[in-house]
Amino acid sequence: MTRTKPSTLTDARRGARLAAVQALYQMEMSGGGVKSTVREYLDHRLGEDSETGPLETADADFFRALVEGVVAEQALIDASIKTRLAKGWRLERIDSIVRAAVRAATFELLRRGDVPVAVVIDEYVGIVNAFFEGPEGGFTNGLLDRLARELNANDLRQLTS
Repeated sequence: MTRTKPSTLTDARRGARLAAVQALYQMEMSGGGVKSTVREYLDHRLGEDSETGPLETADADFFRALVEGVVAEQALIDASIKTRLAKGWRLERIDSIVRAAVRAATFELLRRGDVPVAVVIDEYVGIVNAFFEGPEGGFTNGLLDRLARELNANDLRQLTS
């Protein structure tokens, strides 16, 4: 399937979120660093590739902010997630793709007051549903909804508006 350039900021951010989840997953699996992974995505996975045509197009600045932000604040993000998991669940028990999506979403809930809470939740649930046909999407939705409520994410957005 050939991807064309996004027609809106929404499409560009959607592409950035998907690429960020993939990059976070890749870094966790390979142990790669944030700088080299971001550079790889910016150079070879986003935008135009002269040999194969259009690739996943994304807002490069938003992609970079997501990946670098999650890595820089991973301890806070993971602590925020862990305290909201059901009793007996560990962060490590969550599938690695879901974990990457939840981390990126948590970063947005905490630090991206310019993005509505409902958009954050909807976008990342959509990404998870693109990878899984089972209960992972519902799990992600429930966890992100709880995070948003308990972090008072809507209140944070009003303060930054």
